[in-house]
Order: sequence, then structure tokens, then C-alpha cells
Amino acid sequence: MFERFTKGARAAVVMAQEEARALRHDHVGTEHVLLGILAIDTGPGARALGTLGIGFEPARSYVAGLGAAHDDALDADALATVGIDLAEVKRAAEESFGPGALDRPHKRFQSGHIPFDPTAKKALELAVREVIQHQGKEINDGYLLLGIVRGEPNPATATLRALGAEPGAVREAVERELRNQAA
Repeated sequence: MFERFTKGARAAVVMAQEEARALRHDHVGTEHVLLGILAIDTGPGARALGTLGIGFEPARSYVAGLGAAHDDALDADALATVGIDLAEVKRAAEESFGPGALDRPHKRFQSGHIPFDPTAKKALELAVREVIQHQGKEINDGYLLLGIVRGEPNPATATLRALGAEPGAVREAVERELRNQAA
């Protein structure tokens, strides 16, 4: 599959791996591919995101926060639906067992190969389908972004929404950039 990737798209995938590593995440997800596209900033995908006001630093900040703090908020909401106050449980546990009693242990950092998660793999496959559908010859970062959007819901589309860009608007902006590039 990677033989059809443009130099920029390959660089975006490599940068996705670097971002996952830099953020000390144990996988490469769609959110990291999105960061890779924004970091390389050379193709129609990055240009489309720019027209929508999506920049690398805000996206990276959001993705960096997708870890434990994000999970804690979801846990608290889930427990509240059955009448459990997570803040009270934490307070009681720390009173009995000391500060940080319920803190999650930090994941061991993976210094070698970081695997792509299923959503990222699916987005790459969908990028190939987008190229075929658009009768393209190469996979550039625009098609990577279309694959991500087509594979929603995923962490990248959640990131885009959090930054003010709906996936449909992203698709329209990318397709406009692809048409401009072909002209």
C-alpha cells in the first residue's frame, strides 16, 4: 500500500509515529495521523485544515489531553449515572490509604516500534478507497484526511470537532483542495 503514497503522505505517517512517541502514547491512532498531516503541512489535507483554522499546536494540545484526564471525565460521568460520586470515592480512598491511592500507574513507555491501532489502520485503508473513488493515482495527505473522516467516529474526528471543524466541512475543504491541485 505504501508504494502509492506521495513523499508528503509518507512523511505524515512517519511524523504520526514520532508524535505518538513524543506524547508517550502506546499506539499510533488517527489522532496521531492527523498531527502528522498538520506537522508536515505541505499537501491538500494540511491546506484544507488551514482554511478551517485548524493548526498543529491546538491539535497537539488536544491530543496530548486524550489520556488519563479525558478517561477520568468519562469514568466520572459513567459512575454518576448509577449514583456514585467519583470525587467522593477518591477523597475517601486518599483519606484511608494516602494521597494518590487511586491514581493509575503510568504506562511503560514503548521506545521501539509503536503499533498502529485498528482505527488508524482502517483510516489508511479508507484513504486507498478514497483515491480509487476520486480516480487518483497517488495517496497524498488529502486522501489520508479523507480516510480519517470517512472512518468516523475516531479520536481524530473528535479532535477536529473539539477544534471547531465538523467532519463534513473537512471533507468539503479537502475535496476543494484536491480539485485546485488537479487544475
